[in-house]
Amino acid sequence: MGTHEEHTNGLLTNYDRQKELKAFDETKLGVKGVVDSGSKTLPKMFIRPEDELSEEHETPCVNLQVPVISLRGIESKDTRDEIVRQVLDASEKWGFFQVVDHGISLEVLDKMLEGIRMFHEQDNEVKKLLYARASMKPVVYGSNYDLYLSRAANWRDTLTITNPYPGFLDTNEIPEICRDVMVDYINQVMKLGETLLELLSMVLGLEPSYLKEEMECNQGWSMVNHYYPPCPAPELTMGTGKHSDSSFLTILLQDHIGGLQVLYENQWVNVEPIHGALVVNLGDVLQIISNDKLKSVFHRVTANLAGPRISSALFLKGSRSSTKLYGPIKELLSQDHPPIYKEFTLREFHNHSFKRPLNAPRFEHVKAENHAVVN
Repeated sequence: MGTHEEHTNGLLTNYDRQKELKAFDETKLGVKGVVDSGSKTLPKMFIRPEDELSEEHETPCVNLQVPVISLRGIESKDTRDEIVRQVLDASEKWGFFQVVDHGISLEVLDKMLEGIRMFHEQDNEVKKLLYARASMKPVVYGSNYDLYLSRAANWRDTLTITNPYPGFLDTNEIPEICRDVMVDYINQVMKLGETLLELLSMVLGLEPSYLKEEMECNQGWSMVNHYYPPCPAPELTMGTGKHSDSSFLTILLQDHIGGLQVLYENQWVNVEPIHGALVVNLGDVLQIISNDKLKSVFHRVTANLAGPRISSALFLKGSRSSTKLYGPIKELLSQDHPPIYKEFTLREFHNHSFKRPLNAPRFEHVKAENHAVVN
């Protein structure tokens, strides 16, 4: 992706994409820096290729509703059985659902969104100290981890908090401006994560503790705190391009602006913001260990004229230090349901994921021999 010729208004021009990417990266100011500079046009590095833009007309947006599941009364067996049924239906058909009555207060959720906004809108020189690319530090600020790999950059900046195995993260490393609210939110959303893992274990016909205890799904996590500034040409770029999550499970908090879409039956469906709700989506590793019973689906975030849009996604990813082999759960296999995937360690899986663009094909590196995997 070096210098290439491009037609603009009938004139032949030279455009050095790598030079633009490098200049953007070296500012350490991200997309917000572009907006703060007073630019009224969209830099070329963010403009999606023609084939992606034309694909929009082939993949319509439809007015459907992602399932909304209440966790109220989950302590009651009858209610719990009904919740499991709803989670099963949503997991098989959508790979996405929203949860309400989950026990985390509106105050905590609203303070979390405000903490993310405060971090991204603080003094640039303070943020720059955390700016990094391809870093395994526990706290990193940046924009587009795949900046030099992708065909078009996404219109967003991110504060990433990582705890890849228990004890890695010292919470004092979280920026002071948002530390207290983030620690509180993380503690509460991890408890919700355990509840969701129990429900998903039951969905698979396993003991409630299976995904937590046997699969150790919650032994490592990362959290991306996104800031999507208002965009001058949202139809030409994306907030986050089409992708799936390389996790077991993702729990997302989004603000009121909207833009999150899930691909359902080859149509984009808006995940409408519900104040107080959390969005849950299944990740690639959960699809693999369920041997395709549960679905990890493509989703994206559109760019918006309004903004900033703020969101936080916490990924339950298991421990990167584990030597455990992951593949289809043996209890789910039979002669009629042979394994679709081969085994791997989580370190191998996640290393592969972060060496490719966000929207690269999935699963091809872990498919079982002689088994075609549909992405």
